[in-house]
Amino acid sequence: MPDLQPLCAGHAPAVLAFELANRAYFAGSVPDRGDAWFDRFGDRYGALLAEQDAGVCAFHVLVAEDGSVLGRFNLVDIEDGTAELGYRVAQDVSGRGVATATVRDLCRLAATRYGLRTLRAATSHANAASRRVLLKAGFVPAGLADPAHLSGEPGTWFQRDLPVQP
Repeated sequence: MPDLQPLCAGHAPAVLAFELANRAYFAGSVPDRGDAWFDRFGDRYGALLAEQDAGVCAFHVLVAEDGSVLGRFNLVDIEDGTAELGYRVAQDVSGRGVATATVRDLCRLAATRYGLRTLRAATSHANAASRRVLLKAGFVPAGLADPAHLSGEPGTWFQRDLPVQP
């Protein structure tokens, strides 16, 4: 059974393998990261861990029983009880409810572990799969997203208010 884990240094090889194996698939719905991103993966990965250590972001990976990464689920720009959600799942598990179930799990963690009250996520109008995931996970449309936020694509912000934890 896949396990949602906080990102750590030991995940680096599996994260890189995940990104490389799914690069063309991801480029079908979001802009490609570019060769420079892959060439500097180690530096970028270290920066992510530093952001996480600073409490600005909370990065997670969905890890299969064999140690491979099935998806990445991130809370970024954590501030004043709010964060932005981002995620991507491997092509071989897409369409099977993995993203929806994991986004729901991350919403619970966002409230209980990180004390967040609101999550926001932006997706392009062209990314119907991502919109379905957000709606099934309890997000509601919350206005138009600035195309600059979505690499020039028109889109929508979605929001989910989380239960207040004691």
